[in-house]
Amino acid sequence: MSAKIIDGKSLSLKIKEELKREVQDLKNKGINPTLAVVLVGDNKASQKYVSFKEKACKELDIQSLVFRFPEDTEEISLIKVIDELNENSQVNGILIQLPLPKHLDQNRVLERINPLKDVDGFTPFCLGRLLTDNPLYIPCTPKGVIRMLDEYGINLEGKQAVVIGRSIIVGKPLSLLLLKRNATVTICHSKSVNLPDITKKADILCIAIGKENFINSNMIKEGAVIIDIGINVTNSGKVVGDVNFEEVRKKASYITPVPGGVGPMTIAMLMENTLYAAKLQHKVLK
Repeated sequence: MSAKIIDGKSLSLKIKEELKREVQDLKNKGINPTLAVVLVGDNKASQKYVSFKEKACKELDIQSLVFRFPEDTEEISLIKVIDELNENSQVNGILIQLPLPKHLDQNRVLERINPLKDVDGFTPFCLGRLLTDNPLYIPCTPKGVIRMLDEYGINLEGKQAVVIGRSIIVGKPLSLLLLKRNATVTICHSKSVNLPDITKKADILCIAIGKENFINSNMIKEGAVIIDIGINVTNSGKVVGDVNFEEVRKKASYITPVPGGVGPMTIAMLMENTLYAAKLQHKVLK
């Protein structure tokens, strides 16, 4: 047995082709979708992610504004920029690249974003809407995971879903989306005990912890669906996930590769959220 590959890269390209047409439709109406990204510090992974977002905006003809600040930027200066972007009617989406330097209060910074421009879906308002099954913007990575499962016809109803990781970026919102699809959801984290006993019961296993090759074949059940959300760089510079891909694929039914799985879908969903924000703010939603 060898798992079927869930090809996030191909799916993201298909989605972006559709979004490209939507962007042109908006431009024909005099609307120029615009995404503002705020990057603080010199974290190499964050810089790479921002470059991916800039590239996607360029491909879709979405206006991209990137504000780069040094590591020691004071919170008051960052808040001032967010306030200005909130007031700028030309800016549809605001994204604060996480993680922020430790001296900055991440919650206070995110709370400052106008929820109508929170295309990452991390403000308390957007997360609260998600919790009440009435989402405004769904966080991009969880949204991308659900889109991939749908594309491959993987039914979630009544299935045992295990999510390893509890961040507001992935773990918590993904758990809510799985629950919405009538899966029975278990959330695991660094304090969970007897983790393999839990993961071996999962029909769908989603991993987002940032530990290279953490999940092996002894930790999954035969025929499980494996969603690897982790991104790690080995000493040789190779990008790998949280799953031992070659070992686990022999036992799973479906598996996402790293790279080429969840990552491209995250970017595609950000572009989709940005277009939705432009339509919402210009009152042209169908």
